[in-house]
Amino acid sequence: MTFRLMLVRLSCLCWIVLAFTPALAEDRPNILLILADDMTYRDCGAYGSTVVQTPHIDRLANEGMRFECMFTSTAMCSPTRQQLYTGIWPVRNGAYPNHSRVYDGTKSWVHQFRKLGYRCGLAGKNHCKPRDSFPWEEVGSDKEWGLDEIREFIIRNADAPYFLVAAHRDPHTPWSHGDASAYPPDSFDVPPYLVDTPTTRDALSHYYAEITYLDSQIGDVLQMVDDSGQREHTIVIFTSEQGSSLPFGKWTCYENGLHTGFIVRWPARVRAGLINNVLCQYVDVLPTLLDAIGVDPTAFDTGRPGDAHGGHSFDGRSFLPVLLGESQHHRDYVFGIHTSRGIKNGTDYPIRSVRGERYKYIRNLNHENAFTNNVTERRGERREDGLFDTWLTAGREATARSNFYQHRPAEELYDLEVDPFELHNIAGSPQHTAIQQQLAQVLARWMKQQNDQGIETERQANERQPQRKKS
Repeated sequence: MTFRLMLVRLSCLCWIVLAFTPALAEDRPNILLILADDMTYRDCGAYGSTVVQTPHIDRLANEGMRFECMFTSTAMCSPTRQQLYTGIWPVRNGAYPNHSRVYDGTKSWVHQFRKLGYRCGLAGKNHCKPRDSFPWEEVGSDKEWGLDEIREFIIRNADAPYFLVAAHRDPHTPWSHGDASAYPPDSFDVPPYLVDTPTTRDALSHYYAEITYLDSQIGDVLQMVDDSGQREHTIVIFTSEQGSSLPFGKWTCYENGLHTGFIVRWPARVRAGLINNVLCQYVDVLPTLLDAIGVDPTAFDTGRPGDAHGGHSFDGRSFLPVLLGESQHHRDYVFGIHTSRGIKNGTDYPIRSVRGERYKYIRNLNHENAFTNNVTERRGERREDGLFDTWLTAGREATARSNFYQHRPAEELYDLEVDPFELHNIAGSPQHTAIQQQLAQVLARWMKQQNDQGIETERQANERQPQRKKS
C-alpha cells in the first residue's frame, strides 16, 4: 500500500469517526418526544385557548420555545408519525395513505440513534410498519400509556442516554377520558370554522375534557424527568399531531389539520419563554435532533433514494439555529398532502397544498367527486357521529358550510393574515392571480421532486396498506 493511499484511507476513517461518533456521554442529552393524537393545535392554553385547561403544556411552553408555524404534511395518524420518525415526506417514504407502511429498507430515528449509543423506546400508540423500519423497544402496551413502564425506562441505566417517544392515544375519539362536566356545552364559544349546534357543543365538551386529561398525564411524565435528576440534561418536545376529527381538521389540508403545536424545552441550550414564527415541518425534526447532539444529519442513509439531490438523505433539514435563537428563517414554504383512498368511507379525493408565510394554496385534484369520510358517513357510536347531519338542518349558512366540506373547487387560496380560519376562498380573484400562480408552480415542483403523480398516486394507495383478510 502506498503512503498516499494510506493517507487517503486514514482521512476517510477520520471523517467517518467525526460524523458518527457523538460527544461524550455526559454531553449527549436525553430526548423525550411527547405526541398527542388528533389534537387541533389551537386547543390548549399555550396556543391561545381561553377555554381548554392545559397547565402542564402551558408551563412547558413557558420553560422552552414555542413554535408558531410547525406543520405535518398529512392530517392522518399513520402517515404523520412515519414522516416524523423517518424525516421523509409521505409519498417518498411510501406511507401516504392511512394505516400504511413505509417502503422496505426505510430507516427511522431508531436506526440513527441506536448506533449512537441511545436506548430507543416507544410508549403508547405505534401505528407504523414494517417492524424492521421501526425496531424500538416497546415500553408497555400500545393501547395506553403505562406510567410505571415509562418511569422505569427513564431511570434505567443512567450511563446511556435515551430517546423515548411517548405517544398518547388522546384526544383521539371516542373522547371517553376526562371530566366533561368541567366544560358545560353552553359555557364556551364554538370556533368559527365549525357550525354551532347542540351536537357540536356536546362533542367539543368531551373533546376538551380529554385534552385536559392528556395534560394531566403529561404532567406526570414531566415530573418523572424532574425526579430522575436529568431535567437540565433532557430535551423535552411536546407536539399535538394533526387536528381533531371534527370537520375541517383531520383528513384535510386546512390549517386545523396540518398546523401542529410544537414546544421544545432544553434547559442546557434553549432559553425559556421564546416564541418563533419560522416555517418548519415534521420531516425537519429528526435531522434537527441529530444536529443537536453534534452529529451531521447529512451523513446518514435513510434507506430511500430520490432526495432533492438524487441521493438517500432526509427530506427534512435541521432547524437547530432557530432552536438556539441564532436564526429567524428556515423554510419559505411548507407542503401538505391528503389521500382519501384507504380511509374509512373515503373515495378518490387527493388533495395537495403549499403554504408560505401569508398565503395558503390548495389543489383538489379530483374535485368532481364528493369528499367523504367518517364525518360525512353520519352513522356509528362515536360522539361526533351524527354531527354533520345537524349542520345540514341548522340554517342557510350552516348548509353552505357543510356543502363546502364535501364539494370544493379545483383550487383554493386563503390569505391567512386576514382569514386565519380559511373561511373565504379567494382563488380566481384578479388581485391575487400572481400569488396563486406562484404557489401553484411551487407545489408542482415539490410534487415532481417527490415523484407524486397526483391522481395516479391516489389510485395506488391501496398497495401501500396491509392486505385485509377476506371474511
